[in-house]
This record gives sequence, structure tokens and C-alpha cells, in this order.
Amino acid sequence: MKKRIFDFLLINFGLLLVSIGICLFKIPNHFATGGVSGLAIISSSFFPKIDVGPMMMIINILLIIVGYFFLGSDFGSKTVYSSFALSGIVWAIQKLVPLKQPLTDDMLLELVFSILFPAVGSAIVFNCNASTGGTDIAAKILSKYTKLNIGKTLLLTDFIIAIGAGAVFGVKIGLYSVLGLIMKAFMIDSVIEGLNISKQMVIISSKHQEIQHYIVEQLHRGATIYKAEGAFTHQQENVISTVVNRRQAIKLRSYIRSIDASSFITISNTSETIGKGFRNIDN
Repeated sequence: MKKRIFDFLLINFGLLLVSIGICLFKIPNHFATGGVSGLAIISSSFFPKIDVGPMMMIINILLIIVGYFFLGSDFGSKTVYSSFALSGIVWAIQKLVPLKQPLTDDMLLELVFSILFPAVGSAIVFNCNASTGGTDIAAKILSKYTKLNIGKTLLLTDFIIAIGAGAVFGVKIGLYSVLGLIMKAFMIDSVIEGLNISKQMVIISSKHQEIQHYIVEQLHRGATIYKAEGAFTHQQENVISTVVNRRQAIKLRSYIRSIDASSFITISNTSETIGKGFRNIDN
């Protein structure tokens, strides 16, 4: 239950970031960097009386049905909520902060922020095994059945929308939209990797029993103990290997230094840790 509540809060925070990017930067500049928001921005030029939020909701309904079929009920349920919530948040922000023109006259600066907010927000939502709906659903399906990362599949599914922006709003907007689409694809992958980074620690110490006890009893993590021989001394050593999060890595390093200042520790980042206590294999 705690994990569900935490995921729910994270999803809503991610949706808020996406909505800010759409309403404050994408819509005023007509940036259509893919996604349902891009389709809605293009469509709104033909139906000016329909806000982008409701237009997104209509498009999402059709794509959610496809997501249920290919990705299962868990992804579908979260995506149904995310899609309607995103449309509602976009509509609310448009009503609260109606913008008729861009915030600045620097289009490149506007493009950066129009990508930064949605990319970080989408990565947070994706990391909770959900989606903001729309073409994100198609990207998730492609990612599941191919070896491509989500950022790359988003690039494939959204490219046509970015080209469409050029056809409707002019070559300049189209080129900016394509540039933003490429930036978004790589940024999402970077943020997802950053959210999932764990620390792999390999420890050689004469106090290996105390360290093992601390890992299991205080950090509630597992560890692997194996024998090794020093190349210089030819002495048998007990080597401890464990994977922990950032906060636990700091605690463990401080503890080891406090009981054995001569210990040898290597710490490396790992962005894909699958198993008990970390990500499930089907996520």
C-alpha cells in the first residue's frame, strides 16, 4: 500500500511537470515535439474553439484501448488515470494562466524548457510503469517487443508529428520541433537511468563479519561473500559484494571507515539492478 501511494504521488508530480512544459512553453510556440500534446496542438489550429486539454483526452481514449491489449491491465490502469489527469491538468493551467504569446522572444530558450519539463516528468511516470498516454503507449509497446530504449522508440513514433508541425506552422517551427524531439528522446533515457542508479560496493576488510552483519541487519540488504587471494601478499581474503542505494552507500562507507580505516572499497554505479529489493524483472 505504501508503494502504491508513493507511486501515485510520483505519477502526479511527473504529470504536473509535463503539463507545465506543455502549457507555458509548447502551446504558445506551437512546438509539436510528438505525443498527444503535439497532435492536439496541431489539431487546435484547425479547431480553435477546442482547448488542447480536451483534444488530448479524445485522442488518448483510442490509444488507451490499444495499450490495454498489448501491455496488460496494470500499465493500462495507471495510463488511463495519467492520460485523463494530464488532460485535466493542462486544461486547468490553460484556464489559470492563459498565454496568448510566448513568455520570451528567445525561441531556443523556450524550446529547451518545453523539452526539459516534459522529459523529466515523462521519465518519472515511465519509471512508475505508467505512461502519459498517447504515443507514449506506442513507444512502450515498441520498447517491450524490441531491444530499443524508450527514448529511441519515442523518437520513432513522434517524428511524423514533428514533421506535421512544420507543414501546419511553417518550416522554422517544424525544424525546432524535430530538434526538440531528438533532445527529448535522449533526455528521457538519461533521467530514467539517473532515477534507477544503485551503488555496487566491493569490500575487502579484516572486519568482514561486522560489515556483513551491518549490511544485513542495519541496511536490510543482501551480500555475497567469496574467498580471494591477494596478488602481492598471496593471503586469503574475504571479499564482500553488495548493491545498495545512494543513501545506504554513504552509511555503509562511513561505517566501514569507522571500524577499519585500512579496508579496501570500490564503488561503481549500476543503472539496471533487477531482483528482490530493487526493480521487478517485468518492469
